[in-house]
Amino acid sequence: MVRATLLVSLLLAGCTAGLPPAPPPTPAVAAPASPPRAAALLPGVPEAASGLGAQPGWRHERQAVAAAHPLAAQAGADVLRAGGSAVDAAITTQLVLGLVEPQSSGIGGGAFLLHFDGRRVVAYDGRETAPAAANEQLFLDAEGRPLPFEQAVVSGRAVGVPGTVAMLALAHRDHGRLPWVNLFEPAIRLAREGFEVSHRLHTLLALDPALRQDPVARAYFYRADGTPHPVGHRLRNPEYAEVLRQIAILGPRALQDGPVARAIVAAVQRDPLPGAMTLNDLRRYEPKRRAPLCHRHRADGRDLRICGFPPPGSGGVAVGQMLGLMARTPAAAWPLQDGRPSAEWLHFFTEASRLAMADRGQYLADPDFVPAPAGRWGSLLDADYLDQRARLIGPQRAPRVGPGRPGRTTLSWAPMPDQPEWGTSHLGVVDAQGHVLAMTTTIEAAFGSRRMVTTQPARAGGFLLNNELTDFSFSPRDAQGLPVANRVEPGKRPRSSMAPTLVFDERSGEPLLTAGSPGGSFIIPYTAKVLHGVLQWGLHPQAAVDLPNFGTLGGPLVLEGGRFPAATADKLRQRGHTVQEGELTSGAQALVRRDGAWLGGADPRREGAVAGD
Repeated sequence: MVRATLLVSLLLAGCTAGLPPAPPPTPAVAAPASPPRAAALLPGVPEAASGLGAQPGWRHERQAVAAAHPLAAQAGADVLRAGGSAVDAAITTQLVLGLVEPQSSGIGGGAFLLHFDGRRVVAYDGRETAPAAANEQLFLDAEGRPLPFEQAVVSGRAVGVPGTVAMLALAHRDHGRLPWVNLFEPAIRLAREGFEVSHRLHTLLALDPALRQDPVARAYFYRADGTPHPVGHRLRNPEYAEVLRQIAILGPRALQDGPVARAIVAAVQRDPLPGAMTLNDLRRYEPKRRAPLCHRHRADGRDLRICGFPPPGSGGVAVGQMLGLMARTPAAAWPLQDGRPSAEWLHFFTEASRLAMADRGQYLADPDFVPAPAGRWGSLLDADYLDQRARLIGPQRAPRVGPGRPGRTTLSWAPMPDQPEWGTSHLGVVDAQGHVLAMTTTIEAAFGSRRMVTTQPARAGGFLLNNELTDFSFSPRDAQGLPVANRVEPGKRPRSSMAPTLVFDERSGEPLLTAGSPGGSFIIPYTAKVLHGVLQWGLHPQAAVDLPNFGTLGGPLVLEGGRFPAATADKLRQRGHTVQEGELTSGAQALVRRDGAWLGGADPRREGAVAGD
């Protein structure tokens, strides 16, 4: 055992056999054409805007990786070229994202991975869990009132038990082709040698008021005067490299016991509002394999099978409902007008969204704690149920929208009150062997709980912890004492809007699309927009991602600022909608099979890329 550990250590100290050299620690991502605006974030919008750039769209014949940063996409593509599987590439891509896009995801958070191995789809659940000592009073003050959301987000109380690494290890055991240790070399090397601070990272560091309060994060991300390192600065993270080295040797156990685990617990507890996480919580974490939530869908004359992530994800249900409801309205066949959705189309989309959000707030939570309506989650996507719900959509905004009752379900839960939900990054991979995956990964808010873990304060850097428990309902019960399905309970996974999605040809079973987006609760309309754009409007995935963003979480309809003519908002108001404009900073990635090749799209609102062969 000692000899094996020594061998692995030597491997990681130099070049890992079988992988091409890591991409150089450049380029820095250029500033987009339009300057960033430091506008206040809308409720439910997780990350500030950093400008709108332009993406070329991509085409690859055999294999590809779409990710939120060009260095991460390139590292994943290099793994594919070395003979790695789609899962292998996703692991390397995630590890690099945790370094170069630390505001959005990392080893201190959780993830959902939807994977097709050529025969079947499996949903790998790496969602964080509440500590064993947590209870439904977690986010209530001494008087029983919900804490201010901004206070809870940056507290140790918000940190869930991380699950990303354990989930990736499980997926690797099932589908990995390269040795686990090999997959860490690109991120370790990049952390040691440094990468150039991008325009987006610099912008978000400048705008964040809380990250500087953590001494480890301040020392790593900021200069002595408290200003962030400038664009192009070479940022090195030797502590992250060391933690990755330990995970490469020990697997997930490195985060469950030993110095890194103790540092995680210490970071959670060093707070006026400390969390309840213990070493036992870290040791007991288990990722899960779940059955995907698949349903038939017809679009543009084709019979499709859409597979989304099941609960505790809410995105799979909500996106599926929105697409199914839209297909039952006249708007299903309406084309774009002047390259944008029309006001009339947006009305139907918004009403479908409100119906989906009502069901989401009523029913969706961790399935190990909450039973599915009518005994199965697919009841929310049944054709007769969607027929019934679609009949509620009229020419004007409905004054009130409530949850449905699939199979005459008894409403035994209180609906969850509106509450912000933040964060995330998304990646998609297809390999030459026909494996396809969609993975959405998160630490929740931008920079998570703003707590950076280090085992050696003298060694710069580390990794950020999530604030994922704020996805639970702060109010555990309604005024009558009826419980909210998504309330805090020990060991429970919080509900998530993450919506990694795979689409297949219903007849042949051929995979046609992998897609998803970050964006908090707006993940759901962002993903639905891309899917409708590709499947119904026949757009190139880049064009579908480029479309102006829009969406509702059940209240006002939000349109992406400056992307719609004034007449669109006026027509929507005439139909009874309250319309707002603001930054809707999605980060969608999509790969679409068309004409024998994989077409790729990456969101111009962030800094993603598609790499492959």
